[in-house]
Amino acid sequence: MNDQFKNSGIINQGGPMTISGSAIGDGAAVVHHHLTEAVAGRRADVGVITIKESEARAVIDTLKLEHAPVNGIPFWHGTIDLRGVPSRVAMTRSLRQGQRSTMAAFENLRETFRPAVVALVGIGGGFQPDVSTGDVAIATRAVYYDLRKETADGTQRRGEDRETSAIVGNAVNSFFVDYGEPARFGSGENEFQVIPCIVGTGDAVIADAESEIRKYLKHYNDKISVVDMEAGGLAQAFHERGNLAQMRGWVVIRGVSDYSNEEKDDILQKSAARNAAEVLRALIPYLPSHT
Repeated sequence: MNDQFKNSGIINQGGPMTISGSAIGDGAAVVHHHLTEAVAGRRADVGVITIKESEARAVIDTLKLEHAPVNGIPFWHGTIDLRGVPSRVAMTRSLRQGQRSTMAAFENLRETFRPAVVALVGIGGGFQPDVSTGDVAIATRAVYYDLRKETADGTQRRGEDRETSAIVGNAVNSFFVDYGEPARFGSGENEFQVIPCIVGTGDAVIADAESEIRKYLKHYNDKISVVDMEAGGLAQAFHERGNLAQMRGWVVIRGVSDYSNEEKDDILQKSAARNAAEVLRALIPYLPSHT
């Protein structure tokens, strides 16, 4: 063959072509980048976000997590074995309340531990008369209520609805098949019920029984049982970034500490947070993992 027809690269005579894991030219080499052993060892099956100190303490004590910061970011992590299913758990506490800090906490978990599922765990406000303080609601769907248009005729609210993945939804359904619906936890004066729900979420604190937000949410969906200030941030963060890390979904677990009205106070927050952490512990074996 004449030198003018020698080829040291690639010839394509038309049509699409994909090159992957290849090197072209003299001295070229393919370098494979893998997670280091240290980074791979940090992967978590469940990442947990808490907001308040009482929420973080309840999760740490219930799951027996140890404080181990990574790159200056505070994390608590450990392995729990329930029903013969070992699960690696990593928890962080957001800097403050609200959707934006929750999104930042999600990003810290995503970058550091690549959890299969992220759970937002803590307290929330009861929104239905059949939900009592101390009860726990598990939400796989979040309705963000703060999108709105201000007009001369008043405020027009525009709800945004996000739902977790089917695999996490099915995991929660399986939990209720085994435990009943509503599920019953505790005993005697410490007994509480666990229900599936939709969570209403926004940046406004609701402390008025006649709030326009309450009226809007009841009209939007009468299955909204609890409200909080963070679930919308978690759902949006997963929608935008979760798939980049092969994360499987999210879930919100809220212990009811008040009724989101003028009688709202902090007295029942610790017990509600403990109940939420106990439900998280029972739910973990049902959630998808990396293994």
